[in-house]
Amino acid sequence: AGFIKSPLSQKRLTQDSVELYCEAIGNPIPEIQWWFEGNDPNETYAQLWDGARQDRVKINATYNLHSTSTISIANLTSDDSGMYECRASNDPDRNHLSKSPKVKWIRSQANVFVIERPEITTQVTESSGKVTLSCNVSAPHPTITGHKWMLGGKTLAEDENTGAFTSYIIEGKREEHSGVYECIYEGNPQIRGQVNISVAPQVTAYKKSEHGNEGDTGVLTCKNPSFPAVTTWSWYKSGHGLLENASGRYIIKSSGNKTELRILKLDIEQDTGDYFCNGTNSYGTGDATVSLRVRSRLAALWPFLGIVAEVLVLVTIIFIYEKRRKPDEVPDDDDGGSAPLKSNATNHKDKNVRQRNAN
Repeated sequence: AGFIKSPLSQKRLTQDSVELYCEAIGNPIPEIQWWFEGNDPNETYAQLWDGARQDRVKINATYNLHSTSTISIANLTSDDSGMYECRASNDPDRNHLSKSPKVKWIRSQANVFVIERPEITTQVTESSGKVTLSCNVSAPHPTITGHKWMLGGKTLAEDENTGAFTSYIIEGKREEHSGVYECIYEGNPQIRGQVNISVAPQVTAYKKSEHGNEGDTGVLTCKNPSFPAVTTWSWYKSGHGLLENASGRYIIKSSGNKTELRILKLDIEQDTGDYFCNGTNSYGTGDATVSLRVRSRLAALWPFLGIVAEVLVLVTIIFIYEKRRKPDEVPDDDDGGSAPLKSNATNHKDKNVRQRNAN
C-alpha cells in the first residue's frame, strides 16, 4: 500500500470544524484507519471511530479502484488539538488479534492546532442617512493580514489592514439594508464575526393587483425581503376580517418570508375587493395590500365578440352604401345625339354617287 494524498496540518478556532483527507492505493485495495494522539505527554495513540467524541467525529470511506477516507470533527475544543494519523494496510493479517501483520501499517500524520476563539465586539450605528457596521476583535488573536465584509456570500469590501478594528458604511436607511453581515479577519486561522441589521417586516405584495376568472382559484402572494424572517403571517379582507383555513374556501400557506392565499371557486360578488397580508417578527409588524378583481367566464370571449361586431357594422355600412349609390347613366339609342351622325354619313355617301354618275 502507498499514499496518493496525505492529510495536511491545519489551524482552527474553537467552535469551528476541521476536515482531513487521506487516499491510498495498493493491490489488494488497502484499508484506511484514523488514529489520534493528544498533546498530553502521557497520552498514547487511540483509534477514532465514526460517531466518537459525542458524535462530533464523522468518518467517510470509499473502496473502489483505491481507498479514500475523510474525517471531519465539528465544534472543536482545545482537547481536539493533537496529531491525527492516517494508517493504511492491505496485509491479510492486519486486523488479526493474535498474528502480527507481515507488512506493517503505513502512516501519514497531520497536526491540528485548535486556538481559543477571540471575542468580537460588534456595533451598528445610524446617522445622517448612513448605517455604520463595526467589528473589534479582542487580544490575543492570530496575526491579521486583512479584512473583508460579506453579505449572503457576496463580498462588499476588503482591505489589507492589520488592525483589530474594521468598519463598513452603508448609504441609506436601516430598513433598506437589513440582513446578516460578516466581518472577516484574514489570517491563519481566519476569524469571522456577524453583525445583524434587524428590522420589522418590510412586507410587499408580489403583485399589487390580481385578476381571476369566476369559478377558478385565485392566488395572492406576499413576501418579506428583510431580516429577520416573519414568524407569524395573517390575511384579512376589507369588510370581512381575518381569513382562516377552517373556512373551507381559503387556503393559507406560509413559510418564512413568503405567504400565499388561495381562494377556491372565485365569486364575482363575494371575492372582489382588497386583501391585506400581515407579517410579524420580534421587531414589529408590516403589511401590504392586494386588489383582486374577478371576471365573468365570458370575459375571455369579449375581444372576439368585439371583432365580430366591428365586422358586422362594417359589412352593414358597405351594403347600405351600395344600395343608395345612383346607377351610372346609360345613353339611349333613340337620342338625338346619334341621329345627326347617321344622317350626315348618308348624305355624304349620296353626294359621292352623284358625282360619279355625272362623270
